Amino acid sequence: MTDIPVRMARWSAHHPWRAIAGWLVFVIVCLGAGIMMGGGQAATSADYRVGEAGRAEAMAAAGGLQERPLEQVLITQRDGSTLDADHAEAVADEVTTRMAGLPEVASIAPPVLSKDGTAIRVDVTMEGPELEGKEHVAPLLAQTTAVQRAHPDLRVVETGRPSISLDVQGQRSDDLARTEMIALPVTFLVLLLVFRSLAMALVPMVLALSSIAAAVGLSMLASHLVPDAGVGTNVILLIGLAVGVDYTLFYLKREREERARSGGRLSAEAAVELAASTSGRAVVVSGVAVAASSAALYLADDVIFSSLATGAIVVTVAAVVSSMTVLPALLAKIGTYADRWALRRRGTKPTRPEIGRFSAAMLRPTRSRPALTLVLAVVAMLAMAAPLLGIKLTEVGRDTYSRDLPAMRAYDQLHEAFPELRSTNQVVVRADASQGDEVAAALQTLGARAEADPLFAGAARLRTSADGRVSVLDLGVPHLPSSAEARSSLERLRTVYVPETVAGLPGAEVAVTGEIARYADYPEHQQGKLPLVLGALLLVTFVITVWAFRSVVLGLVGLVLNLLSAAAALGVLTLVFQGSWAEGLLGFTSMGSIGSRVPLFLFVILFGLSMDYQVFVLSRIREAVLGGVPTRAAVIDGIGRSAGVVTSAAVVMVTVFASFIPLHLLEMKQIGFSLAVGVLIDAILIRMLVLPSIMMLLGDRVWWPSRRRAITTGVRLPETVG
Repeated sequence: MTDIPVRMARWSAHHPWRAIAGWLVFVIVCLGAGIMMGGGQAATSADYRVGEAGRAEAMAAAGGLQERPLEQVLITQRDGSTLDADHAEAVADEVTTRMAGLPEVASIAPPVLSKDGTAIRVDVTMEGPELEGKEHVAPLLAQTTAVQRAHPDLRVVETGRPSISLDVQGQRSDDLARTEMIALPVTFLVLLLVFRSLAMALVPMVLALSSIAAAVGLSMLASHLVPDAGVGTNVILLIGLAVGVDYTLFYLKREREERARSGGRLSAEAAVELAASTSGRAVVVSGVAVAASSAALYLADDVIFSSLATGAIVVTVAAVVSSMTVLPALLAKIGTYADRWALRRRGTKPTRPEIGRFSAAMLRPTRSRPALTLVLAVVAMLAMAAPLLGIKLTEVGRDTYSRDLPAMRAYDQLHEAFPELRSTNQVVVRADASQGDEVAAALQTLGARAEADPLFAGAARLRTSADGRVSVLDLGVPHLPSSAEARSSLERLRTVYVPETVAGLPGAEVAVTGEIARYADYPEHQQGKLPLVLGALLLVTFVITVWAFRSVVLGLVGLVLNLLSAAAALGVLTLVFQGSWAEGLLGFTSMGSIGSRVPLFLFVILFGLSMDYQVFVLSRIREAVLGGVPTRAAVIDGIGRSAGVVTSAAVVMVTVFASFIPLHLLEMKQIGFSLAVGVLIDAILIRMLVLPSIMMLLGDRVWWPSRRRAITTGVRLPETVG
C-alpha cells in the first residue's frame, strides 16, 4: 500500500493530460450520477426517532396519528391592543377561505381567540409528512401575505415548523454563501503568501473546490443508503475546504522543497515522485485517519451523526484521491514554470528549509528543559479543559433560531398570545380495541390531573385511531421545551401521572413523546452510545498510528495527546458558549448549555484533524531518524523545518473554521469556533511544546518496538510514511 502513492504520482507525472482529464471526468460523473439518482434522499421522520419519545412516535404513526405539518396564522393589532372581535373574525374567515382552496391544505380548525383578546389564530394542517411541509408551504405564505396587504390596519403573520424550516433553509444558504466569500479569498491570500506564485496558490484552491464538488455528488449517492439529515453539505464545505487545501499544501511544499534542495536541477517528474514518497504517503495516512475517525459516528445510531459522518468521509476521500492523481499531473505541467521566478530569486544554489525565528523561540525551552515545558503545557491545557466538567447538553431547537427570520418573530408573538402552545407532552397508548373505553377513561383521568397542575396549561385533547387501538393525549405546557419547568412536567408525567393511570391497564403499551420528551431523550440516547463511539475512536487512532510508524509508544502518545487536545478545545467551547460574557463578541444568545450533538461530533472530527498534523510532523522526524540523525536532534530538526508548512496549513484551517462563527445557526457557530480553537491548540501547544517534549524525554524508546530491533540487529527501519 505504501508504494501506491508513488506509482500513481509517477504515472500522473508522465501522463499529465490523461490524469487531469480523468479527474475532471471523475468529478462530472460523481455530480451527474448524484443528480440522475434524483439528488439526495432526505431523512424521514422515522429516521429521527430515539428513546421512549421515538417509540411513542412510532406507535402514533402506526395508528395514523403522527404529527402533520401545521401552520398557524396569527392576527393581532399592530399596537398589541385588544382586537375588534367582529373585524378580527372576519379576517380569520378570509384566511380560512383562502387556505381551504389550496391543494396543500388538509384541514383548517375554527379560529381561536386568546384569553386576553389581543390575538386570534387559525390552525392550518397541511397534507403529507411533517418534514416535507417546508417544500409546499410557499402557497400558504402567499395567501397570508395577500390577507396582510388587504388589511394593513392589522398584523397578519404566519408561523409553524414548515415556514420556520423554509426560513432557516434560506438563511443557511445565505450564511454559507457569506462563508465562502470570507474563507475563499482569505485562504487564497494565505496560499499566495506561502508560495509567492499565482499558479501554485490556485492549485490547492481548484483541487479543494473540485473535491468538494465530487463529494457533493458522492454524498447524494450515499444518501440512498444513509439518508441525508440536511447537514451533509455543511460538513462537506467545512471539512473539504480545510483538508483539501491542507493535503495539497503538504504535497506542494515538499515538491518545491526537493527542487530547492537540488538547486533546480531535479526534473519536475523526479521532484513529484519524491514528494509522493514522503508527503504523499503522509496525506494518505492522514486521510485514512480522518475518514476512519469520522466513521465512528455511525455507531451513534443517529441519522444526523450518520449524515455528518458520510459528508466527512466522502470529502476526505475525494481530497486524498485528488492529491494522489491530478495534483502530480498539475505539478508536472506547471511546476517548472512556477518555480522559475523562485530560482531566479535564490539562484541555483541548493537550499533546505530553515527553522524560523518563531519556531526556534518556541522550541528553545523544549530543547533545554523538556520536562518543565511538558508540565507547564499540560497544566495549561488541563486548565482549558476544566470547564468541560460543568458542561450541560440540551437539544438545539427552534427556540435558538435567529429572530431575524419572519417566521421566528411570528413564533414569538404566537407563544406570547397563546403560552399553552410553547411546548407539548403527548401520552401515547396502544392496546386492544376492546379496551378502548378503559383507555379513554384512564387518559381522561390523567388529563384532568394535568389540567389542575400549574406545570401544564390548556385543555387536554384526546385522539383515537380509526381502529381504536392507538390513543394520543395532547397536553400543553406553557414553558419552552428546554426549560427546567418543561423538564419537570415530563418527569411528573412519566413518574407519577402515567404510572397511576394508564400504565396499569393490562396489555397496554404506554410511552410519552412530544417536544419536551425529544429534548430530554436525545442527550440520554447519546450518552448511552458515547462509550461505544469513543472506544472505537480510540482503537482506530491507535491502530493507524502504530501501522503508520511501527511504534506502540507513539500510538499511546497519540491517544493521550488527541484526548488532551479535544478536551481543551471543548473546555474553551463550554467556557465561551455556556456563559453569556461572549454573546456580544461572537453574536449569539447563550442558552446556558451546549448543543447536544456538538461535543461528540467535535470529539470525533478533532481526533481526525489532530492526526493530520501529527502524521506530517512525525513522518518528518522519522525520516531524519532513518537517515541516521539521533532522535533528539531529529525532533528539533523535523519539527522546526516543517513549521512553515504546518503553520500555513493551520492558518488555512483556522480561517475556514472561523468563517463559520458568524453563522446564525448556533450549532454550526459552536462547531466552527471549537474546530478553530482545536487547530490552534494542535498547531501550537501540541506540535511545538507537548509532542517534542515527550519525544525528547523518551529518546529512542519512542520508536519501540521498531527502533529497538533496528538498533540491536542493524536492520533498516520500515520506510517512513511521510
